[in-house]
Amino acid sequence: MKSEFEKKIESIIINIRMLRERRNYTQEYMAMKMQCSQNAYSKLELGYSKLTVEKLMQVADVLEVSVGDLVNPQKNTSYSLIDRN
Repeated sequence: MKSEFEKKIESIIINIRMLRERRNYTQEYMAMKMQCSQNAYSKLELGYSKLTVEKLMQVADVLEVSVGDLVNPQKNTSYSLIDRN
């Protein structure tokens, strides 16, 4: 059984992937902006590597949202309505 912490991390990762796809950003693009390999970024989205505060801040910066938007998107979903293309 997953802990509340593990469930929250899963939720954050799902939010990251969903927002990346809404922006039409590839994993390769995210990796380039975060200065890591595509494989390393993929492992982040799959939950195989640890989501650190530093990585979370980098992802938020690339996606042009706050860390809070990734952690609690239901509280501020305005980014989901913005078409950046």
